[in-house]
Amino acid sequence: MSTFALPFRVPIEHPSLPGHFPGAPLVPGVVMLEAVASALRAWRGERLARIAEAKFAAPLLPGEDAEVRLSESAGRLRFEIRRGDELLARGVIEGAAA
Repeated sequence: MSTFALPFRVPIEHPSLPGHFPGAPLVPGVVMLEAVASALRAWRGERLARIAEAKFAAPLLPGEDAEVRLSESAGRLRFEIRRGDELLARGVIEGAAA
């Protein structure tokens, strides 16, 4: 099994945050998935072609440290987003040539 990890943090000033629960912002799922796309580009030089499955288990707050973990096993690309030991999101993706 091949694996890759990339830390990330969504800054408090991110333009998507003011409209996403004003007064108590959460990082939108699409911004978390952009971190998955960035990790895939960094790992394999591929673009994110398809999200086959995604499950969000816990919220990510602006300014918190998180990590995207990618793994490939039996031809499937899986992702996890974690804050320390806590699972925030997981799923299956497909990459394509950039």
